[in-house]
Amino acid sequence: MRAHGFTLVEVVITMAVAAILLSIAVPSFRYVTNSNRIAGESNGLVGDLQFARAEAIKEGRTVTVCVSTDGNTCANAATWQSGWIVFSDPTNVGVHDPSETIFRMQKTFSSTDTYVASNNVSSITFNRDGYAVGIPNGTLITLHDASDTSAWTRCLSVNLSGEMTTIVAGITANGATCT
Repeated sequence: MRAHGFTLVEVVITMAVAAILLSIAVPSFRYVTNSNRIAGESNGLVGDLQFARAEAIKEGRTVTVCVSTDGNTCANAATWQSGWIVFSDPTNVGVHDPSETIFRMQKTFSSTDTYVASNNVSSITFNRDGYAVGIPNGTLITLHDASDTSAWTRCLSVNLSGEMTTIVAGITANGATCT
């Protein structure tokens, strides 16, 4: 009578093939997850800034996007990973008052990525013509992942005309270089 099952050689070969496939798949999966997370965080702020600019033009009044840790008040900090709010700002002071409408809110990042603005910019206000007011030209908001690898660094450049550009490390936009 013959026994059924796998020989030791068959098991070892199967495990070797599985190890090779995993050594190829795991780094690729890490790249995909990092890429998607960075893109989502970057696109979240770009989308809200574009929305704020469009609302300012449509409504004919200023709209502000500011760092907010609680989703209701502006924080005087340049750390955008803490979250932000988009609100109607007819008084044009860059601070959310209780009577002003909040259009959108972004919560704190769940990752350990940092999103820090140059020149200590904690808010960006768009006037009724769509221009960014009250910020230095060439303002960059730089997104770094936890490993601080330049391959994952993204910068959002905002100029005074309200134009927004996402760039990678080493590229210069509006006189500022993404690092």
